[in-house]
Amino acid sequence: MRHNKSFNHLSRKKAHRDALLANMTISLIRHKRIFTTLAKAKALRVYAEPLINRAKNDSMANRRLVFSYLQNKEAVTELFREISQKIADRPGGYTRILKTGNRLGDNAKTCFIELVDYNENMLKDKAAKKSGRTRRSKKSVAADAPVAEAPVAETPAAETAE
Repeated sequence: MRHNKSFNHLSRKKAHRDALLANMTISLIRHKRIFTTLAKAKALRVYAEPLINRAKNDSMANRRLVFSYLQNKEAVTELFREISQKIADRPGGYTRILKTGNRLGDNAKTCFIELVDYNENMLKDKAAKKSGRTRRSKKSVAADAPVAEAPVAETPAAETAE
């Protein structure tokens, strides 16, 4: 029975599931974004985020612990060198899942899972939103808009003087 077992087994035994999640984490670290099913992405987030959080403190113990999960020197090096600098001030939530619809062959829900600080398009949008104003009062709109001058009407006295 599966009482109080809340994680997704992904229809695999433990050794196969651990190998799958380790390989997907290595690919996520190397490529910064991977395309997968929604169930695997949610399981990967639970697996990868604690490992990414370990990279904030670059110690030999943390490197060995992350290496025991990933078994890939290049991925561990990149995680502790480049990724740890970008996530240093982030309190959590290092990955983002973007749903892309259903797969044609088996109608499985698919998505992108990516590292949050590496999506340049969303970072540009975030910077653009911060620079612009979102609320305007009537005073600021009137102050910013150029004042249109009223047309000068000729007086009837000027016409009769001629």
